[in-house]
Parts: sequence; C-alpha cells; structure tokens
Amino acid sequence: MKLIIRSAKIIDPQSSFHNQTVDILIVDGLIEKIGASLPNPDQAEELKLDNLHVSQGWFDSSVSLGEPGFEDRETIANGLLVAAKSGFTGIGLQPNSFPIIDNQSQINFVKTKAIGHATTLFPIGALTKNAEGKDMAELFDMKQAGAIAFGDYNKSFENANLLKIALQYTQDFNGLVIAYSQDSNIKGQGVVNEGVVSTRLGLKGIPNLAEELQVARNLFLLEYTDGKLHIPTVSTAKSVALIKEAKAKGLNVSCSVTVHHLTMTDEKLDSFDTRYKVTPPLRTEEDRQALLAGILDNTIDMITTDHNPMDIEHKKMEFDMAKNGTIGLESAFGALMNVLPLEKVIEKLTSGKTVFGIENLPLNEGAIANLSLFNPEGVSTFTKAAILSKSKNSAFLGMETKGKAYGIVNQGQLIVA
Repeated sequence: MKLIIRSAKIIDPQSSFHNQTVDILIVDGLIEKIGASLPNPDQAEELKLDNLHVSQGWFDSSVSLGEPGFEDRETIANGLLVAAKSGFTGIGLQPNSFPIIDNQSQINFVKTKAIGHATTLFPIGALTKNAEGKDMAELFDMKQAGAIAFGDYNKSFENANLLKIALQYTQDFNGLVIAYSQDSNIKGQGVVNEGVVSTRLGLKGIPNLAEELQVARNLFLLEYTDGKLHIPTVSTAKSVALIKEAKAKGLNVSCSVTVHHLTMTDEKLDSFDTRYKVTPPLRTEEDRQALLAGILDNTIDMITTDHNPMDIEHKKMEFDMAKNGTIGLESAFGALMNVLPLEKVIEKLTSGKTVFGIENLPLNEGAIANLSLFNPEGVSTFTKAAILSKSKNSAFLGMETKGKAYGIVNQGQLIVA
C-alpha cells in the first residue's frame, strides 16, 4: 500500500505536527513522511477530502456485534466495516454472544473472524462462566489468547466476594476487571430513570441509587484489593463524584460514559419510543451536565458508543417488554461535536486504548498508520440512510449532527464511507 493523504490537519497534541495542515505519505502500513506538498514520483494513491482532519485512531471500548449466535442482529464482518466507516480503528468486543465468550476457544474464534479487516477487534472475555455471576471464567487463558479485559456485559456482580477475588487474581497477569454497576434489587422491574418523567408516563423507575450504591461498593472492593477496575457507562452525577474521589485517593480506576448519555435525557421518552430504552437509563439534565463536566475535568476517561444492535422483533414492542440498547457507531462523532470541543472529543475517543493496554502512538513519521479521518464542520440530520448496521435501532435518528467521520487508515488499508 502506498498512499498520500493530501492537505490533512493533524489533531494530536502528542504529535510534533499538531494543528498543522500537511501531506502524509503512508507506505506498507507505516507513516514514511509528513510535510507540505509531498512529491509523488511513485504514483501512489492520493486521498483528497473536503476539510480533512486526521487523528490517532479512535477506539470504542464497548461494542456488541451478535456473532456468534445472533448474526441476524449483526455479523463481525459487517460490524467491523461499520466501525471503519464510522472512524474507529479499534473496538472492544463485548462477550454477550451465544455462546458467551468465556473461554480461550471463543476468544480465538472471534479474533479469527476479524482477520483481514481494517478495524482491529479486541475481545473482552466474560468474567464469569456463561456470564451467570457464579463461577469465575478462565481469565488467564483468555488473557493469553488476546482478551483485553473481563466483565459480564450489563450485568452487575451481586456476589461481592467474587468481584473481590477477581480483582486479586487478575493482578498476577495485569488483568483489567470491568464491573457494570447497577443493583438489581433496587432496580427491580424498573425500565426508565426514576423521576418526574417516569411518574408522568406511568413507567416503573430505576433510581440513581441503583447505580451509585453499586459504584460505591465496587470502589470499596477496589481499595481493599488494590486491583485494577473499569466502571463502564456511568450515568449519574453522584457516580462521577464517587469516582473522582476514588481517583484522588490513588485507586486504579477508570470509567466510561456513552454518547447517548452525553447528548440525551429522559425527556426523550415522552413518545414511548423504545429506541430510547437503554441501560443504564437516560437520566436528567442535571446528570447529563455532570457527565459533561466529568469529561472536561478528566474524571471520565473515555467515551463509548455502547453499540448494541437489536433486531426489530425485540424493539418494536411494548416499552416494558422491549430489549435495552441502541446502535451508535455511525452517529458517534457527529453527535459528540454538538456538546464537546473537537480536541476533547478526539482525546476521549482515543484515550481508552491506554486504559485497555493497547498501543497508542503519536502521529509522527515512522509510526504505524493507525488514523481516523474526519471533517469537524458542517451540519446534517442523522437519518436511516446513514445507518450501515444490519439492525436499525438508533436513538440518534432525527438528531442534527455536526461534522462527519470519513473513515480510517489501519492494518495497511484505507476505508472511506
């Protein structure tokens, strides 16, 4: 592969070319030369795009794809293509397939399926066998096979001792434990955020306490074990405050927030549209503002789409019965540009790599070409035509977005939408 990217503005504070508009020569997957008006004697392919910006490759720490078992929702092949065209060079694949990814052979299966694709797939192994929360899975074997972390997707560990042992055990091989935090007993039969909106609509509510109590417990366990913990998809102001306090103590904790929790509130539920039924539920404007503040002061380490394709049979039904989840890869960049400055968006779409132990090199000469391509300007409306996923359960339909992702350069390939 020989490629010259023309007139691209580099957004990478770690690069010596930060905020400069330059040409980038890529040869055999490496950045060979960066400079103005690079010559092209070898007739390399040239890429010219309107208002082109480039950054280090974006990483999404929480993506569900269905395969194996739920290929009707999404396949690995199409899911990786969607991620590439949405600007993501890497995704953390959740283990919520059928069978659950809870052993070495399942890790090897999904990694093999991803060979040859531009977007790199990083599997997350289930922490417990069959994600049932009872017995710990084969964590070390999965780590050896390539698992980047361990957690039961959208399932809290009711057994505190099991989480304690996991935090202790994984220290032997520098493993990262993911602890989704929602007390199932306090959640009960709740389907939306508990508050004015749930009362008005007559829907059972999930109080903020369901998340915060579990976050506090998990942080106590982390302090006791001195392990390494990631708390995904936080959604309340108090959760952010608890994590900020834990970081001030020096605890090895990281956390993420979803695009939809940064850009939407439970006011969206007035239409009873199940596209807005997610877990944790959309919260209030006060919580949304606290999440944005947590991004700006770096309490929150990364932003995820929590991309979760769901077939129409499980979404187009009564609100109480519908499955949780929204897709989010295609709309992520444009939605985030509505609420955050460009450099902060890029920072939070790339910083997750460091947390999950993935190499994150500055955009300089000699580096591996792992680039996201995008235009931060222009306004459009996100429509069904922009959805590349097999499932169409997007909470972002009809949203006015700013800018667009063009695609990526990674694994020696150029993918543009």
